[in-house]
Amino acid sequence: MTDRIIIQKKPPKSGAAAGILSGLFPGIGQIYNGQYGKGILFMAIFIGLITMQPHHGQPFQGLLLAGFYIFQVIEAVQAARQINGLAPAENGGAAAPPPTPAPEAPARSGSVFWGAALMVIGALFLLANFEIIDYDRIFQFWPVLVIVIGLKMIADYFSRKSA
Repeated sequence: MTDRIIIQKKPPKSGAAAGILSGLFPGIGQIYNGQYGKGILFMAIFIGLITMQPHHGQPFQGLLLAGFYIFQVIEAVQAARQINGLAPAENGGAAAPPPTPAPEAPARSGSVFWGAALMVIGALFLLANFEIIDYDRIFQFWPVLVIVIGLKMIADYFSRKSA
C-alpha cells in the first residue's frame, strides 16, 4: 500500500491588501503575508522610532521614521508578489518560476533563551507592581533588551556556522 502525500497550496496573497495593512500599522502587512517574525520586528522598530522622536524639532529622526514607514509598505507588497511567484526575476524581468519545495529539515528543538527572557521581564514587572523597583527605572533600560536579542542572534549564527 502506498501512502499519498497531500501538498496543500497556500492561498495567494494580495499585494494591495499587504500594502494597505502595512499602511495602517507597520508590520501588519508582513503578518498577513505569513512572515510573523518580520512583522513583529517591524512593529518593534516602528514603536522604537516613535519613542525616539524629539520634541524640539530635529529633522533626522523624523526622516528616519518616514523612510522606514515607506520601506515597510513597499516590502510588504513585494513579499506578497514573491510569495505568489510574481516577483520579477533577474533574467530580464520575467516572472520567477514557482519555488521548488525544500527538503524536509530535521525538527528543531526550542531555545531556553526566550523562556528565560520572559521570566526575567515578568520578574521585573512583578517587582515593580510591589513597588520594590520603579516602572520608570525599568523603561529607562529598554535598549538592553535590544542588545540581548542582538547577542542571541549573533550566537545563533555562529552556532549554526560551526555545526
